[in-house]
Amino acid sequence: MPRPRKQRCCRRYHADRVYKPRGIPMRADEVVEISLDQFEALRLCDSEGLEQGEAGERMGVSRGTIQRLLYGARKAVIDAIVDNRALVINLKESEACDVVLHPHQRKRRAR
Repeated sequence: MPRPRKQRCCRRYHADRVYKPRGIPMRADEVVEISLDQFEALRLCDSEGLEQGEAGERMGVSRGTIQRLLYGARKAVIDAIVDNRALVINLKESEACDVVLHPHQRKRRAR
């Protein structure tokens, strides 16, 4: 039996994020999905410039988990760009996978 999955602290978004090639209708476009925790790892490491260990501390997971999340997210983003596919950041799947708000976001929402 696998060990229980750790909760992952991620930024909360109100709706799925979709990025698609211009000029191609969504119904005719193939979709590549990434989960919220993959997107959060990508944001922390590539946008904010954190080291994998620091990103792991922020999300509450190990550096190895961050590395695995980054690998999957980067592969999905590149596949979407190269093959002209829509990229969907799937929030519904992520909510079922023990993703929680960062502590500073909980305070903001309580107001």
